[in-house]
Amino acid sequence: MREPAEPGKLGAWILAARPKTLPVAVVPVVVGSAIAFAETTMFSMSVAVIAMLCALLIQIGTNLHNDVSDFERGADDPATRLGPRRATAEGWLQPAVVSRAAAVSFASAFFIGLYLVAIGGWPILLLGIISITAGYAYSGGPRPIAYTCFGEAFVLAFFGLAAVGGTYYLQASGLLTGAAMLGGIAIGLPAAAVLVVNNTRDLDEDRCAGRRTFPVVFGKSASRIEYAGFMFASLLLAWATAWRLGAGAWAAVCLVMLPWAYRLCRRFRMASDPNDFNELLAATARFGLSLGAVLAFVLVVTNR
Repeated sequence: MREPAEPGKLGAWILAARPKTLPVAVVPVVVGSAIAFAETTMFSMSVAVIAMLCALLIQIGTNLHNDVSDFERGADDPATRLGPRRATAEGWLQPAVVSRAAAVSFASAFFIGLYLVAIGGWPILLLGIISITAGYAYSGGPRPIAYTCFGEAFVLAFFGLAAVGGTYYLQASGLLTGAAMLGGIAIGLPAAAVLVVNNTRDLDEDRCAGRRTFPVVFGKSASRIEYAGFMFASLLLAWATAWRLGAGAWAAVCLVMLPWAYRLCRRFRMASDPNDFNELLAATARFGLSLGAVLAFVLVVTNR
C-alpha cells in the first residue's frame, strides 16, 4: 500500500536517509569489536562509537546519493515503483539539495574518521577513502554497481569484510585475523540477502530501466537459491566464528536461528506481490541485526 500523502519536509529527509537500512552499518562495528575483545581482550568505547558514526554517515550518504541518482537516471518512476516512495522522484526534495546533503554526509564521515586514522594509520585512511568512493559508485558514475549483478558482492565486501575487519583492526591495535574475516562474511551475508529481496521485488522495473541485477540476469529461481544460501551460510559461519574463538557449546546458540532462516526462505519462495517482498525485506534486515547481536553476545559472555 503506497503512502497517501506527502510526508512533510522532515519526513521526506527521513525517507531519503532510509533509517531501516542503518542497522546494516551498525552491526559490523558491534561484531568486529566483540571479536577483537574475544581474541585480545582489548576494547575501546571511543573507537566503537566513532567507527559506528562514520559507518552511519557513509550509509546515509550512499542512500541519499542513490535517491537522487536513480531519479536522474529515470529509474524511480513514482507511477511504477513497487518499493518505498523516493523523496527526490516524488518531488519532495530538490535533486541539488539531496546531492549536497550526500556530499556533506561523506565529508563528515571522512573528517570524523581522521580520529580513527590517528589510531589505525594509513590502512584505515585507505579503507575510509575506498568505502566513501564505493558509496558514491554504488549508484553513481558511468557504470553504477547497483545496475549490475555485483551488488550482493559489494554489500558482502563493505558491510561484512571491510566493516568488521576494519573495526577489529582498530580495536586490536593493528591486528587482523582469520576469525575477523570469518565473522565479517557471516555478518555480510544477511545484508546481501536484503539486497536479493529488494532486487527480486524490482525485477521487472529494473529490466525496463536497463539494470542488469542478479535476478534480471539469472532469474527468480536463481535468486531464491542465492537467498537461501546466504541465510543458512551466515548461521554456519557465525557458529564457526564463535567456535574458533573458544565459545565451545555456546557457539550452538547461533544455530538457534535456523528455524527463522527456514521460515524466511519459505516466505521468499511464496512471495508474489510487492507487499510480500517489502515485509520480507524488513524481516531479513531484522534477522541480520539479530544474528549480529547473538554472535556478539556469545563472544562477550564466553570471554569475560
